[in-house]
Amino acid sequence: MNAVTTHTRQPAGPGQGLTVADAMAPCDYQIADDSTVDRANDILHSAHVEYLLVRDHNGRCEGLVTRTALHPFLTRSWYTERTAISSTRHQRGPFAWPTMDLSLAATAMRLKHLAVWPVVDDDGFLLGVLTADHAAGLLATTAAAATAA
Repeated sequence: MNAVTTHTRQPAGPGQGLTVADAMAPCDYQIADDSTVDRANDILHSAHVEYLLVRDHNGRCEGLVTRTALHPFLTRSWYTERTAISSTRHQRGPFAWPTMDLSLAATAMRLKHLAVWPVVDDDGFLLGVLTADHAAGLLATTAAAATAA
């Protein structure tokens, strides 16, 4: 039997009780960590997205790969056909969880220079993504509403 860790909701503070779950968005574009750089590049271009979530052989979130991270591999075509995503330099955990205070998550993203942060459950399976822009916008709107009240 697996032990389940629970995260408790933090008291209202700078984020007025908002959590990552309030701001996360679904992520439709994922790739297996044993897929090639060439395959990832094809998906990035055809889907017109800037990143793909990487999952391991068990389906758990392993990280996030961007076009920028793939660029060094794309300069040599034979390299892209043989290099697995798991061999590239890409964003890896720790990841955000849905009950995490949104202001804390926004601060962590700012300190780590993350534009996108995967959100996972207690078992490491992907639930969605948190973008820095959306988190900052939601926090600003909530702060403005609290000030006006």
